[in-house]
Amino acid sequence: MNIGIIGAGVTGLTAAYDLTRQGHRVTLYEARPYVGGLAAGFKDEAWDWSLERFYHHIFASDRDIITLVKELGIADMLFFPSPVTSILKDGKCYPINKPLVGPWLERLPLGKTLSNGADLLATALRVLAFRPIPFLARLRVGLTTAYLRYNPRWQPLERVTADAWLSRAAGARAYEAFWQPLLEGKFGPYYREVNMAWFWARIVARTPKLGYFEGGFQAFLDALAAQVRAQGGDIRLEHHVRGIQPTADGRIRLELRDEAPLYDRVLATCSPAMLKERTPALPAAYAAGLEDLLSMGAVVLILAVTQPVSAGHYWINIPKREGFPFLAFVEHTHYIDRRHYGGDTLLYCGDYLEPGHPYFEMEPEALLERFIPGIQRLNPAFDRSWIRKVWKFSESYAQPVPLVNHSQRIPPLETPLPNLYMANMSQVYPWDRGTNYAVEIGRRAARLVGAAS
Repeated sequence: MNIGIIGAGVTGLTAAYDLTRQGHRVTLYEARPYVGGLAAGFKDEAWDWSLERFYHHIFASDRDIITLVKELGIADMLFFPSPVTSILKDGKCYPINKPLVGPWLERLPLGKTLSNGADLLATALRVLAFRPIPFLARLRVGLTTAYLRYNPRWQPLERVTADAWLSRAAGARAYEAFWQPLLEGKFGPYYREVNMAWFWARIVARTPKLGYFEGGFQAFLDALAAQVRAQGGDIRLEHHVRGIQPTADGRIRLELRDEAPLYDRVLATCSPAMLKERTPALPAAYAAGLEDLLSMGAVVLILAVTQPVSAGHYWINIPKREGFPFLAFVEHTHYIDRRHYGGDTLLYCGDYLEPGHPYFEMEPEALLERFIPGIQRLNPAFDRSWIRKVWKFSESYAQPVPLVNHSQRIPPLETPLPNLYMANMSQVYPWDRGTNYAVEIGRRAARLVGAAS
């Protein structure tokens, strides 16, 4: 078949990889001048490696992307450090997953298993040492986490909000210290409405070890795109699909600026809102359902500075109530060595926001002025003279909001229009969006789109 794919992010590239292996003719249309979508990187002239526009890593349990990496023959590019993730509470950073032992443990017989166990033990011990809440509350946090981790059934959990369930299970004080900041930061005004199944998935699927690619995620994306091309796929960058129209003979026409190609089948990996806007022939009820799929946007300011800022913390989760102008402070070079970036210390100051938030329209320098006082609260010695360069990136569709009984709201991969399919991060539920689940849904879509009718 002749198949068109809208979007050359991880989902679109993965689907194209599988479909071209099946022998189909595949053309991808990407509005941006690069492949990768939210996982894409950029490169400063001083760096050897690229850096993601939005902070990225994978987990040791991310089976789908790891399998794809092995298929591409680039498994040696993937490595798994154990950086320190921390929570800010009352102005102080508390490490939650700092390793107990060094990487030498993995070199012993059964070392990988022992190391994973040691990482989980380290996290448990550091939760128990989290002094801002009483010991019994810390113990309840540990027991609640263990229950969720080993509970195989998420379906009953989607009937209740995470806010209500966690408050009861761990107690209000522990919930407010540990988990409310995460929900509030991710989902803003919707945080009390997010269902518990989404939170369950975060506990079940995540590991202390965080995977990264030599050369950055862009190196993986470029390798995947190169393989798609080698298999006969055509990737057309800076090609913006303006309309999607079904034809009388059951094919799909894509409307671009200078052409209107016809395809036997089309897979749209854009946001639900964009699919609705570009496809006026969608039934009204289905279009309304797409519009009801809520999501948050993301704004990130990246700073290249001359020296480290935090005391070894990779990721600092910052509760909204602490009064910072951003949600997360990510010191990438406490995760990946500075030597790959010309000696720069690389910082992300990021936040999940409703798409109409003023941060989306602010120039990088104006946003920097807003953020500097927050950075100085983390390190009073920080000075503007440390900053070598600043970049700002934003995306209006970055974090789906899963409400109670969300599984009943998710549209299937097949749209009501024959031969038009959709695959995006709103459909990976109960799992959280990320490159692993972008691979998984891309492969699932390829099986469906490529199947004989």
